[in-house]
Parts: sequence; structure tokens; C-alpha cells
Amino acid sequence: MSDSPNPPQKLSPLLGLPVDDTAATPASIATGPEPTLQLSVIIPARNEEHNLPACLASLLAQSDTHFELGRDWEILVIDDASTDRTRALALDLAATHPGLKVLDAPALELNDRQRAFTGKTQACWLGAQQSQGRWLLFTDADTIHEPGDLTRALHEAERHNVALLSYSPRQVLTGIVQQALMPVIYSELATAYPPSQVNDPARRTAAANGQFILVDRAIYFSVGGHRAVGRSVLEDVDLAFNIKRAAPRNNGRGIRLRYAPDALSARMYTGVSDMLEGWTKNLALLFPNALTLAATRLLDFVLLFLPLLLWLMPNLVLWQRAAILLLWVRVLVRVFQRVARSHFGIAAYILSIFGLPLFIVLLLRSWMNHKLFHHVTWKGREYRTGR
Repeated sequence: MSDSPNPPQKLSPLLGLPVDDTAATPASIATGPEPTLQLSVIIPARNEEHNLPACLASLLAQSDTHFELGRDWEILVIDDASTDRTRALALDLAATHPGLKVLDAPALELNDRQRAFTGKTQACWLGAQQSQGRWLLFTDADTIHEPGDLTRALHEAERHNVALLSYSPRQVLTGIVQQALMPVIYSELATAYPPSQVNDPARRTAAANGQFILVDRAIYFSVGGHRAVGRSVLEDVDLAFNIKRAAPRNNGRGIRLRYAPDALSARMYTGVSDMLEGWTKNLALLFPNALTLAATRLLDFVLLFLPLLLWLMPNLVLWQRAAILLLWVRVLVRVFQRVARSHFGIAAYILSIFGLPLFIVLLLRSWMNHKLFHHVTWKGREYRTGR
């Protein structure tokens, strides 16, 4: 049976997430070999020579007599047409570590009428089909895993009886711009996708962090896996939505998302340019009411400068000065309370004041790219978007 995906999906009015008229069934999906291992770790990698060695080292260190690589679990690195030493570095490690395999993703079709995948979804789908684990862990090459996090994650997923477990890593920030912007974005994410709602089977809210997604193999394939969300540039959230929607027919096994600094860390972006490109790709999809959110945050930013009125209007009476200061304090407290949800340090919280205008600009830029120009770029590729 061909592995080409179904025709482009309909989108729901909520979050622009995919909606199928008929759900994918195991019989209609190529599920790969029967699972013989406990876990398959799948790493899609494109031009990750600076990140991949540390990621693999942290994963290889998880192997011990009770959880042995090659016997109980495996690592699959899917090279997505890298032009640097990503593939060579992975092959060098695979030569000395049984259980670590390197696969080459097929050439990516970028013609929008024929495009079935993004680079990442195609690499993840290939890895899933070639995997042998009962659980599949999709993790990014820019992650560093803490000792024992794989077995603890497996136990956590089983303890909570979920089909998908996703961790939000501790984010490693470098440079003033990242320290100013990232807390703002992560605080907004925590507000839009509170884990209490994501983890509640009765709520429609769904989310996952693509840096760490552990999913039950059978349920993953039953909803179509990454093939069903192949064209999405927000595949992690879309996959979580599909799995949560399918929970009633999978004995109520839904999704679980949490902040997990105890499990892994990640350095999402090495520089300012790729950070701006990455968030331009995602922000308008993560926050569907982008224009309203931008206007609200612009108002917050303007109100932070209320004390200037005391200098510009020296004739104000005492009660007017007091009212301005009280309003300013209230705005300041609200801004810092919101940013505190991002789990960054106090220095980043202070710098986040200066990250607000950059967030607003990126949010508007993302909205324009998706809604007006209908294209985004990522890692040297341009994708047409229909949302």
C-alpha cells in the first residue's frame, strides 16, 4: 500500500487544527514491523552537527544492564538531507553502538500541490515505520537528556495511563535577545495551553512540545501518526489534538503535558536569526487571535511607561499622581505574574519587558506570513501554508 498521505485535511475553526471526516484506522496505516523492543527513540535531524553529538551522548548514557540499548530499546537518527556533518557524526557513533541506526529521509517534495510532508514530519514518519518499539519517543537533536529520563518517562506514561506524554524542557538561553523574548513567548504559551486543561480529558485544549513526545505505538498509528499531520508546520500540537480526540475509543487514554526540567534541557536556537525565523513560522498558529493578542500586549508595554506622565505633566495634583502610580504598579505586577509562568530566572523576567515589543512584531509578522502571504521558511525550505 502506498505511504502517500490522505488529501489535505479540513481544519477546525478552533486553533486551525486538522479535522478528519473519518478517523484513520490501523488497517489503513502502514505500521511497520511488529514491536520487539520497549522503546524507540526517533531523532529527526537536519544540519545539526553542533547539537547532535551532545544529544546522542546523553541518550547513549541511558543504557545499562536493566535497560540495554539494542536489547530493550533503540535510537534511530533520521538525516533529513543535511549539508553539514550531521550524518557522518551519527554514523561514527552507530559504528560503535549496536542499537543506534542512521536512516536517510527521502527527498522532500516541495511543490505545494504535491507536497505531503514537511521535512520534520517526513523524517518522523519514516522513523516510526522503521521502529521496533512499543513506545515511540520523538525528540529533537537540540535536547540534552538527564540520566534515567527515558525509563522514568515510560513509567510516568504508564502510571497516568496516557497515550502521549510530552515534556517541556528547561530552555537554555544565550544572548540578551533570547533572554528578553523567550520568557514572553513561553508565558503566553502557558496561558494559552495550561497543562491542567491539556491534561483534562473533558477539555478540548491539546498541546505537545515536539522536543519530547512519547507516544504509544499502536495509538500513534491508529490516528495516522505524522502522516496524518504531514503538511503541518505545527505538527506537535496537531498530533496531540488527534490523539486526544481519539481517547474515547482508546479506553480514555489521552495526553499529558508538563514542564520537565528534571528530564531534559534544550537550546532551541543558536542565534537570533534562526530564533526569529522559527517563531515567525509558529506564532500565528499557536495564537489564533494574533491581532488581538498583539494589541493587548502593546497596551501593556505602553502602560509600563505611565510614570513618564508625572514628569511630562508636573501640574498633576496628589491624587492624580497616586492614581497613575497605582495603575502602573498593577500593570507591572500583572506583567511579571504572567511572565513568571515561563519558568525562567529573575534576570530574564526583567529583560522580558524589552522582549514585549519584539514579541508583538514577530506575532504580526507571523500573522502576515500565514494569512496574507501564505508561506513560511524554515531551515532553507519554503512551505506554503493554508491556515
